[in-house]
Amino acid sequence: MPSEIDYSLLPEHMRDGMRRYIENGIKPGSFQVAVLSNDLMEAFKRADDVNAAAMQNYARFLYNHAPCGCFGSPAHVTDWIANGGLEGLLA
Repeated sequence: MPSEIDYSLLPEHMRDGMRRYIENGIKPGSFQVAVLSNDLMEAFKRADDVNAAAMQNYARFLYNHAPCGCFGSPAHVTDWIANGGLEGLLA
């Protein structure tokens, strides 16, 4: 199930937040919400130096590893949280 998702492209200090979001629908911090919502300007505004440098890897991670429907717009993020992530969708 969700353990098959490879979070290694993300900075180590951000992996747990993304994992909780994807697997359980737990809202991440404002930087990750901006990334997931496809709000580039807000993401860079909220990024620390490590995350700013990792933006290309976030795009790779979302495109190649994240489930469809969990990113791309604010509505997708809101719905993903409301549904409880993969855990909620698979229940």
